[in-house]
Amino acid sequence: MEKIQMTTPLVEMDGDEMTRILWAMIKDKLILPFVDLKTEYYDLGLLNRNATKDQVTVDAANANKKYGVAVKCATITPNRQRMEEYPELTEMWKSPNGTIRAIMDGTVFRAPILIDSIHPVVKNWQEPITIARHAYGDAYRGGEMKPDAPGEAVLTFKGDDGNVETLSVQRVEGGAIWQGSHNKDKSIRSFARSCFQYALDTRQDLWFSTKDTISKVYDGRFKQIFEEEFEAYRAQFEALGITYFYTLIDDAVARVIRSKGGFIWACKNYDGDVMSDMVSTAFGSLAMMTSVLVSPDGNYEYEAAHGTVTRHYYKYLKGEETSTNPMATIFAWSGALRKRGEKDGLPALCAFGDKLEQACYDTLNAGYMTKDLTGLVDEGVSVTPVNSADFLDRIASRLQELL
Repeated sequence: MEKIQMTTPLVEMDGDEMTRILWAMIKDKLILPFVDLKTEYYDLGLLNRNATKDQVTVDAANANKKYGVAVKCATITPNRQRMEEYPELTEMWKSPNGTIRAIMDGTVFRAPILIDSIHPVVKNWQEPITIARHAYGDAYRGGEMKPDAPGEAVLTFKGDDGNVETLSVQRVEGGAIWQGSHNKDKSIRSFARSCFQYALDTRQDLWFSTKDTISKVYDGRFKQIFEEEFEAYRAQFEALGITYFYTLIDDAVARVIRSKGGFIWACKNYDGDVMSDMVSTAFGSLAMMTSVLVSPDGNYEYEAAHGTVTRHYYKYLKGEETSTNPMATIFAWSGALRKRGEKDGLPALCAFGDKLEQACYDTLNAGYMTKDLTGLVDEGVSVTPVNSADFLDRIASRLQELL
């Protein structure tokens, strides 16, 4: 079979641990036999980020802005435990996802991958719930300190016009921990516009939640900007019969659990991080969640929403068989290839993305799946647990038939 041609490269961001192993397997088994793959490659593995002082992450994000479409493997954000595991590290580098999102000023949209034999543990959920996660600021771009002495923390803003504002945060009698977070009006407005436009594109209701009763200035500003930006979209929402509403994050959680699904839930950065894991797990598995970062100027970065699967990686290093679910990473590739095809006017590449996903669905619905899913299927459904390599081989065989 003649390979499907590409005209513009994808930005390929490689990652860490077990997902890095799966990344290579997916390319070898599901992409390269069928597509004349063109990528601009960046190694975002932890040791290379350390060797380049994280410049490789910045370069990858800027390449995404240049080419418009990227696909990213899961990466490690080091904590103290990781510093012990990787003694070569010179510092605890910030989240590469946070760095990329800050440069692209985008919004992350995450939705579960559903199959016929697995129903949500929340029995009334009937349709997917899409999490729209703000992708800039808050704790992910914050500064922290831990002085041990008693004293007072003061927040000071020094304006370029010479104006200085100060706020006493707290006085303590002993050791304490402090964190300074920020966000920008420009980024919040981009977040709001992306959410409203995505709701129109997908014809879904949009919910937005923060905690402005407690954080009256910080979260209150998010609420205010969303209300201001919605005015430009109100008529289109009404014409489509879809709604936008704001509620407190705790009320939103209760509403989500009672709902039937089928809407977009917009959250601030940390809330979206946590709630997307909750939603994906309740629908089935963390490995069954699509994730795409969309910037206001129309650039896209597709990734898996889960981590690097460390436990399986150490089993792999020992030569033990693993049954790691590659679905989210496969869908990152299929989404990126389809979007590249859309941007470049290549219907064959778009169709390949669709057929790759269909091959995954067909394989799962035939009962072949990784072990994380076998315990989730409905009672009476016959399943065959397989390891990662066998699972990919079965998808490849089905994909060959579809092509």
